[in-house]
Amino acid sequence: MTWRWRPITAARDVERWVDDLRFGFKRRFGLLGRFQILPYRGHGTDRQLFLRGRVLEEEGVTRSARDDTLAENLLNMARRFNSGEVAGARVRATFRALEVHATADEEGFFDVSFELDGSLGGPGLWHEVGLHLLHPPSPGGGPVRSTGRVLVPSGAEFGVISDLDDTVVQSSATNVLKMAWIVARNNAHTRLPFEGVSAFYEALRGGPGGEGSNPIFYVSSSPWNIYDLLEDFLDVHGVPAGPLFLKDWSPTTLGKHHDHKLSIIRTLLATYPDLPFVLIGDSGEKDPEIYHQAVIEHPGRIKAVYIRDVTSPERDLEVHAIAEKLSAHGVAMALTGDTVKAAEHAAELGLIPPGAIDRVRARRDAPG
Repeated sequence: MTWRWRPITAARDVERWVDDLRFGFKRRFGLLGRFQILPYRGHGTDRQLFLRGRVLEEEGVTRSARDDTLAENLLNMARRFNSGEVAGARVRATFRALEVHATADEEGFFDVSFELDGSLGGPGLWHEVGLHLLHPPSPGGGPVRSTGRVLVPSGAEFGVISDLDDTVVQSSATNVLKMAWIVARNNAHTRLPFEGVSAFYEALRGGPGGEGSNPIFYVSSSPWNIYDLLEDFLDVHGVPAGPLFLKDWSPTTLGKHHDHKLSIIRTLLATYPDLPFVLIGDSGEKDPEIYHQAVIEHPGRIKAVYIRDVTSPERDLEVHAIAEKLSAHGVAMALTGDTVKAAEHAAELGLIPPGAIDRVRARRDAPG
């Protein structure tokens, strides 16, 4: 182990020690709240289903409303980050007649997968997975159950992989303190999407014929602690539902935005080898560079790249240089701060019907 890894390892050990101490103290004095299983939207094929979740002590996070006060939003956010993870929890997952078991890691995360025979069948694109906590028993007794949902694309013409911060939702991700304050003081109702995004993503999901079911996957460096907020945000603002891939904020993962996002892209392209993809991000971090790498690694798999312009003219020059490199690979990149411009570009490429542009424009120009 090099000296550079020692501080990270030490910080991780301290974090684990504090968590164990807090959990043990609350258990000893009967202060533990009821346990819960939080499933995250999964994805899969007719051959395999993937689902992630987390076992936590209930912290009393309430469902947000538009008229929640600043104090209520801050309290909910504090509860999210004060979550008591149940390390080593054992979970049983069931899908139809299939059953698998999983053990949570030290942060309470668990992953399950089901091997299928290729005859998934059944209506709809979303499939339910039952979850049951086997051990440890929850304080207060009684079973702890939950239901996860897994997206299995059917008849898709292409998939979409989209960033969230400063791509779908206004975040000021280039200013860490400002972004933290925006996230902390708002909720799913009061955080703002970029104008026209919901209509543009609906058009991409519908595809060139307008009635398709192209899957949309969301990748963000935001922590899993705010998963419920982001999931609710998409629902409240009419942005198409899709699996979210967030990060476990720990000493070993902080600052690895590039590695995290590229890893998810690689995984999704490998999971759906016959499906081309559209990549959507922003100019604020390293999305253009990451997407350029994805195009190089997966020739012929990327249909287009859309980058929301949220930075300075100097950064725009760098992004335009990357666009030229992508063009040499036969992939068009559009850099724009206007969702309508992105929709017009997508219509020219045959990704969405021309009529969808007016819907995007109407949503962009709608008051409020």
